[in-house]
Amino acid sequence: MDYIILLHSLFFTLAFADEESQKKPQNLSSNKASHKRLKRDWIWNQMHIKEEIDAPLPHHVGKITSSVRNNNAKYIIEGEYANTIFKVEETSGDVYAFERLDREKKAEYELTALIIDRRNNQSLEPPSKFIIKVYDINDNVPVFVQKVFNGSVPEMSPVGTSVTKVTAVDADDPTVSGHATVSYQVIKGDEYFTIDDSGVIFTTRPDLDRETQSTYEIIVKAKDAPGTSGDSSTATVVITLSDINDNFPVFKHSSFHFKVPENISVGGEVGRVKVEDVDEPQHRNTKYSFVRGDYRDTFEIVANPYTNEGIIRPKKPLDFEKVAEYRFDIEATDPTVDLRYFKSGGSRSISTVTIEVTDVDEPPVFTKLPYEFKVMENDAEVRTLGSVWAHDPDAAKRKIRFIRRKASPNGDYIRVSDTGIIQLPKPLDREFSSSYNITVAAQEVLEDGRLSDRESHAHVHVIVGDENDNAPELVYPEEPRVCENAAPGKVIVRISATDKDELSPRGFFKFSLATEDSNFSLIENYDNTANITVKYGQFNRELAKIHYLPVIISDNGVPELSSTNTLVISVCKCNEKGNFTFCEERAKQVGVSIQALVAIFICIFTIIVLAMLLLLRKRHKKDLSGLGRSVAEIHEQLVRYDEEGGGEMDTTSYDVSVLNSVRKNGVKAEAAPSPYAQVQKPPGTITSAAGEMESMIEEKKSEADNDRDLLPYDTLHIYGYEGAESIAESLSSLQSGSSDSDVDYDFLNDWGPRFKMLAELYGSEPSEDFVY
Repeated sequence: MDYIILLHSLFFTLAFADEESQKKPQNLSSNKASHKRLKRDWIWNQMHIKEEIDAPLPHHVGKITSSVRNNNAKYIIEGEYANTIFKVEETSGDVYAFERLDREKKAEYELTALIIDRRNNQSLEPPSKFIIKVYDINDNVPVFVQKVFNGSVPEMSPVGTSVTKVTAVDADDPTVSGHATVSYQVIKGDEYFTIDDSGVIFTTRPDLDRETQSTYEIIVKAKDAPGTSGDSSTATVVITLSDINDNFPVFKHSSFHFKVPENISVGGEVGRVKVEDVDEPQHRNTKYSFVRGDYRDTFEIVANPYTNEGIIRPKKPLDFEKVAEYRFDIEATDPTVDLRYFKSGGSRSISTVTIEVTDVDEPPVFTKLPYEFKVMENDAEVRTLGSVWAHDPDAAKRKIRFIRRKASPNGDYIRVSDTGIIQLPKPLDREFSSSYNITVAAQEVLEDGRLSDRESHAHVHVIVGDENDNAPELVYPEEPRVCENAAPGKVIVRISATDKDELSPRGFFKFSLATEDSNFSLIENYDNTANITVKYGQFNRELAKIHYLPVIISDNGVPELSSTNTLVISVCKCNEKGNFTFCEERAKQVGVSIQALVAIFICIFTIIVLAMLLLLRKRHKKDLSGLGRSVAEIHEQLVRYDEEGGGEMDTTSYDVSVLNSVRKNGVKAEAAPSPYAQVQKPPGTITSAAGEMESMIEEKKSEADNDRDLLPYDTLHIYGYEGAESIAESLSSLQSGSSDSDVDYDFLNDWGPRFKMLAELYGSEPSEDFVY
């Protein structure tokens, strides 16, 4: 009925608007001054539609209406969802939805309405936009933003301690009351935790103990506000209990037993006691202490920060001969435990520790360390300074032998006897060294007389007292000079002295001149220095350009020692201002140090030795030449058969192939001119005497010396090895002489003087005695 009344009113309105529109053009025609067209208004219901309407499609949304009165008018809509989800009836303007709408996907739609002339599709009114809103019907279940949540809370926390917060989201319209309201509930684990409407989880018990249960897994449900269908979703929350220091350490054993050698070093590890602390490592702070036993000064217990173990260390050396076993009680506790959450069961854990000391062969022990002795220098009567003493700490009580190991300064200045007596082989000199240090080693003498390889050391310090045995010496200034016209009292130079001995407690050095017969005077300053001044003035350079002034210096010691030192003063020419203009150069003192003298002496000695060696060598050569008159010795020196030579590369003097072919074929080689004189072999049996051999050698030497065509004098031909490529093979007689070969070597006589020696050696019969 309402719908009919609404349509009737709309129709009446449109009719009235059309009548008015027909009247207005007449008025406009009569009024030529105005050509404006009156704006027409769109008329439609405000459009809303519920989501998920449970009715057959299409669903009526609303109606669009224009004030245009035209029977040919046609309504159309445009937009993203026009003519798909939404359509309009052309003549009536009714808008329909052809799909069920979901507000959670899209809450409103924007479309454009147009009215056109169906005849020419011309727009009768300007287009107008309108919005279709979708109403929410609370059709969505709250959903958690994640399936699993994590939370943490310290153990033993009081009731109501916040753990974590969970969140569930409802996609319905939050502006509609009750549509997006979410309520939470713990459906598993509610005996330990609870949750409020904002999603915050709290503890419900104060005794949540991490050592009993460290994690909890609870399930939380999210649902719509009361009065709805009650649909819901769930999520899992994993809650971890964080550790607090609420447990004391407990020894793993009621007693501990350790064995340790008596020579363990101070601070070394004897053993470790172990405790169990159920708290996490960062909350383990075990402290160990002694409960019963008088060994607090002997041992200490230190906690290892990483393992929480108690490390037992000795604070002083152990001695098996004195105490062979230690027994004491120790306690383990944690002072940082939070007593508010302390559990019953006692805060003390006590264990008994037994340490057994084993015997080892220890080195000797000195009775006093260190040793110090004093002696005056140059004291010839003192030969013994004292003694060192050591004993065997073991039950064997072996004898001890003492040995000096190190000395500073190095040298035989202090000796140590086998019994430990410190001796002086000669008086000590403090100026060489004011103190002497030695290291004495003590070793045990074993039953078989050998020394033990274990030893201990003691430091011995000897202080040498000073004796006034050195006279003071002048510290020479740098070239003292004086003007020839210097006035009386003019200070020439300030001199000082030094003394190798210690400074006398009685005062300073005393200075004086050895003679008063000079133009100089000496004034003491009483600070170990003195001034040399001009006595009369006006020096004469013609008489003396350099003055030698003897100065006596004494040291006020006991006994008092003095020395005379010469001060060389040059007299110079000066200008009016007293500045030096000309001074003669004094002769420089030339001195040679001991090291330089030693070096010079070594050089001279080396030169003398080399000269003597050269003379002996020349003399030895001369003796050899005098003894070389024996023919056999001369033969051995001149003819060598130990090596063959260099092969074919060494046969440039003649053609070896010709020689070889002659030997094999029996053809005599043609006589070639030779620079040598032809020395014929004596006819008949060879009975050469020593004199003939000597004369032959001398003749050959003379010919070789005078022949310029021969090889140099120092060229040596050796025929021990001819070479791998030689066609002449070996020419050595070292092997062929002992062979059974029946070759006739008489053809060597025809080869000239170069082979005369070989002809003489191989041309004779074996039965003949060849005499050199």
